[in-house]
Amino acid sequence: MDRTAVVGARYMSSWWRSVQPAPKDPILGVTEAFLADQSPDKVNVGVGAYRDDNGKPVVLECVREAERRIAGNLNMEYLPMGGSVKMVEETLKLAYGENSELIKEKRIAAVQALSGTGACRLFADFQKRFCPDSQIYIPVPTWANHHNIWRDAQVPQKTYHYYHPESKGLHFAAMIDDIKNAPNGSFFLLHACAHNPTGVDPSEEQWREISHHIKAKGHFAFFDMAYQGFASGDPEKDAKAIRIFLEDGHHIGIAQSYAKNMGLYGQRVGCLSVLCEDEKQAVAVKSQLQQLARPMYSNPPVHGALIVSTILSDPDLKKQWLKEVKVMADRIIGMRTALRGNLEKLGSPLSWQHITNQIGMFCYSGLTPEQVDRLTNEFHIYMTRNGRISMAGVTTGNVEYLANAIHEVTK
Repeated sequence: MDRTAVVGARYMSSWWRSVQPAPKDPILGVTEAFLADQSPDKVNVGVGAYRDDNGKPVVLECVREAERRIAGNLNMEYLPMGGSVKMVEETLKLAYGENSELIKEKRIAAVQALSGTGACRLFADFQKRFCPDSQIYIPVPTWANHHNIWRDAQVPQKTYHYYHPESKGLHFAAMIDDIKNAPNGSFFLLHACAHNPTGVDPSEEQWREISHHIKAKGHFAFFDMAYQGFASGDPEKDAKAIRIFLEDGHHIGIAQSYAKNMGLYGQRVGCLSVLCEDEKQAVAVKSQLQQLARPMYSNPPVHGALIVSTILSDPDLKKQWLKEVKVMADRIIGMRTALRGNLEKLGSPLSWQHITNQIGMFCYSGLTPEQVDRLTNEFHIYMTRNGRISMAGVTTGNVEYLANAIHEVTK
């Protein structure tokens, strides 16, 4: 072999030699361990996806009907870079209000995104490009992927107080202090409703105070709204924080997702919107969001957008969706009541009031990593080690078993 071939072979054999396996995603790792467990008693309360009372995945009837209407009637051409105009229009109404003046004035720059994750990432890249010296304040704790998103967009991160472990509620005074002490004009990531992972939301009065202090400091509020309708069963009620900020005159950003509230997990359909000063600014901002999307994925997928726009633009299908999303939310609320009731019936010396005070898919139980390990090893119950229970995995068939196990490891 000549010298050139030797050098070439050396490079080809060493391109990826330094690559180490990535750490496992903690949530997906829970599911892998659950699937490998052969116990008939095993319970998975780690997964962040809705299940019915038999523990089965659900496809909403309004989604099935929308798919029947779509099937064979539409082509599969590319969407524009900004996505489905119809889907975006209907999505903005959910967040900003059916008769929003802001929509009528065309002050909102909005594009279809790859669910909530894609919307957050697109905004993070937009922030980095146009506010390169800014940073983002993220609550402690938050959905783990938030940190990954802003890190990979190379936006510096700071944190602000949110959860209070002793009360298992909101650390409101500390949160307000952090808002006041942040440099003027900072970016703040807020969960619009059903905070993930804690299930702890500010009250309406607290939201008004948060809005006041964020405005006084000239901060920019970016809302991640992954659970509109899924938290309380009422999309209007779940948008209350956003409406308060709009009333107070903020220019906000919103990431919206249809993964949870329509069960469209695998369709990756969502929306990113940015409220601007006027129509001219909104046109400019939208053009830049589209330009950021172009080298990432060119344009978003069509099928999920068709499902959403078909449902939301048809009064009967929308009415059916509102009914079905309330059924999902009510089942989760019912399971919270049942889990708390079973623990209290067992005579637990601890307070479990936080289970019903919290809202949305997740319950931040207060269990320690060691107690979670015992639940897994002794009772075949799977959840993330921070004690987050996915209430979607709790059913009338396993809630008593779950309560007994929690009582055993906490008494």
